[in-house]
Parts: sequence; structure tokens; C-alpha cells
Amino acid sequence: MADWETVLTERLSSRQALVGIIGLGYVGLPLVLRLAQVGLRVLGFDTDPQKVEALNAGRSYIRHIPSQQIAALRLPGPGLPKFEATGDRARLGEPDALLICVPTPLNRHREPDLRYIEQTTRDIARTLRPGQLVSLESTTFPGTTDEVVLPVLAATGLEAGKDFFLVYSPEREDPGSTTHHIQNTPKVVGGITAACCRLGVTLYSRIVTQVVPVSSTRAAEMTKLLENIYRAVNIALVNELKMLCLRMDIDIHEVINAAKTKPFGFQAFYPGPGLGGHCIPIDPFYLTWKAREYDFATRFIELAGEINVSMPYFVCERTCQALNEGGQSVKGARVLVVGVAYKRDVDDLRESPGLKIIELLRQHGAVVDYHDPYIPVMPHTRRYRFDMRSVDLTPENLASYHAVIIATDHTCLNYEEIARHAPLIIDTRNAIPGADHAGKIKRA
Repeated sequence: MADWETVLTERLSSRQALVGIIGLGYVGLPLVLRLAQVGLRVLGFDTDPQKVEALNAGRSYIRHIPSQQIAALRLPGPGLPKFEATGDRARLGEPDALLICVPTPLNRHREPDLRYIEQTTRDIARTLRPGQLVSLESTTFPGTTDEVVLPVLAATGLEAGKDFFLVYSPEREDPGSTTHHIQNTPKVVGGITAACCRLGVTLYSRIVTQVVPVSSTRAAEMTKLLENIYRAVNIALVNELKMLCLRMDIDIHEVINAAKTKPFGFQAFYPGPGLGGHCIPIDPFYLTWKAREYDFATRFIELAGEINVSMPYFVCERTCQALNEGGQSVKGARVLVVGVAYKRDVDDLRESPGLKIIELLRQHGAVVDYHDPYIPVMPHTRRYRFDMRSVDLTPENLASYHAVIIATDHTCLNYEEIARHAPLIIDTRNAIPGADHAGKIKRA
């Protein structure tokens, strides 16, 4: 009987292994590049045929990943190309290692939606063979790997830690970052068994400079939640302080900049119009949902979530108030939202508070447009289906709106031009600090 741990260790160490990436988005595609960079062949899986076609043609659909990098992987070297994309789940039995990078959203009741993990696990189980390593990277609650994924894979009759190997290793992707990449970001790995963990460490040691093994998949899952809940709670704190400071006529950004001069015991977080991205707005609710199974109320985390969720409503309220002060009803007002990506200098609008602001303003009767240099056409999302195109940020256009809301502070925008030509500005990011340009700038 084969010692599958030894077999797989040798294949990974000698770079003979084929690695499969399931989900070729903001997490999966950078993994493809890094794995290929270290000499491993990669087979990518995605349910979107347009993505599969684009990648096989050498085209990228993520702004910060140049098409040239994808095209280089498609060139035949001494043998097959380093990378191939497919939508055929029947090929899941080919890779030696499978990395699951599928979405884990919330449903409309803010409860975990594991349908993508569950479907992917069933697909893997149909072709699971001895000698395969499966790694779940999608952010989720503690217990998902051993309670949801393991039973489906074990039902094949194969034994975890002996025939196949299962780990949880949370993604730590920072889209658009120029300093933090896969290679220099430590990777946490927890396995169902010790053998599983060892193989997970072997795999990820090929692509990152530091691997951090933990005692279990649950510990690894909780690590990811702690990282993002830490940010969510601190952002909620400064968002709440921002609202108080506005009432007290205090500049919260001046306060934060002064506080961060303390060389110990303080880390600066900045307020905004709400939380966006694929993790921070979602992860706290995964843990609060799971905690109820243990009769435990995570009151602190839930309060932070409530504050962050409320921020787009606060921005809308401030906009309505500012319009009223100028004698303009929000109903029928022309409003321009500047920036719909969830953070500056990326083309990612997942969970972006800018989308919620557009929805709320429309519900109030406003006529809403947007400008975002990174998102020329508004794609449909799971929650929003806006048929909109980015408008030009010309002096004439700016002057034609009753209010301009700065929701995302892209560095390429000319904020002095916005301040010069827009009649009313709702600044949620402190993009135009200092002088308030004759009272036309309102903070939110």
C-alpha cells in the first residue's frame, strides 16, 4: 500500500505536482501566478466561461494583474503551458493539490452562505483519489472544514490523513497593495491530522517565506476571523467617534493624526462611509452566527457590525441635510458618487458602501450617477443590479450636480478640481482636508 504522504511530499518538493485552483478571482488568480512562478503547473477552475476563455487567451480581468503575466503562463515551454483554465469539474481528479478559493457571502438575513463551499466539496468528492491534498482558503466560521467539508470527502471511503489530506489555510490577499504579496505574507495552516498539516506546510512553503502551522483547522479558521474582526471593531470605533466629533465640531482626522504620534499602545484606523471588500464586512457575522450554537452572545462584535452597517445611512442622512440647508430637496436632486470601489486604487466593488449609498439615494428620489476611473461600467453583483456607466469628471459635469459625494478616495483624482467646480461636496474620506472652500464641503 502506497505511503501517500511520502508520495505527495516528493511530488511537491520536486515541483512535479499539478496544483488546482478552484475560483479564479481576487484570491485564486494571484495564487496561480505565484505557483507558476516557483515552477509548479497549475490547473484553474471557474464556473464563469468568460473568465475561462479570457485566461486561456492570455487576458486578465483584474486590473492589478497585467495580461502579460497571464499570457506568459500560456506559452508552451518544455512541454505543456504552466497554466490552463477550465470549467470542467470532472477534471478535479487530475491535480495533486486542490486549493478552494470560492466566495463565502452572507444571505439576506446576514447568515453564512456556504453554498459555494458545499457545491465545490461535492464536486471534489466525485473525483477524489488517493494522494490528493485539499486546502480550503475561503474565509468561514470555525468548524467548517471538519463539519462541512470532511464528512463529504470521507463519505467516499477514503481516510483523511492517510489516503487524502485536508487543511484550512486562510487567504491573506490585499488587492492593490504594493508592499504585501503572497510571497512575503506569512501563511497559517491547520490540518485535520498531523500528516495533513505537514503536507499543507510543504505545499505553502514552496510559495511563501514563512508558514505558521497551528494545532487544528478550527484554530486556523478562528485566526482569520480574529484578524478581520480586529479591523472591523477598530473601524467601528473611529466611525462612531467621527459621528460624535461632527456634533462637537471636532476634526476626527486631526485627532487621529495627533494620537498616532504616540509610539506605543495605539494603531491608527480611519473612518469612512462603511466597510467593503470580501472579508471585513462579512467575517464578524460568521462568528456571531456560530457563537449562538454555543449559547454565547458576541455583543461587542455585533455592536461593531451594527455601526459599520449603519454608515451608508449616515452618509445619506448627511447628504439630505446638506441639500435641505441649500434649499434643495433630495427628491429630484442630481447627485454624483465619486468612487464605487470598496477601497482606493482598485477595481473591486465587493460589498462597497458606495453601492448602498446609491441605492439609498435612489430610494429617496435622487437622480444618481457615479464616477470611478477603475470601474467604467458598473457590473451586476449578488445584491445590486445597477445599469450605470461612469460619467466624466469634467468641470461642466461637476457643476451640474446638486451634490458630489466622495465615497472612495482614489489617488489619481484631482480633488482641487472637484472642490473648485462642485457646488456641494459630501466628503466621507477626508479627501479634501483643511479649508472648506467657502462652506461647500460637508464631512460625513
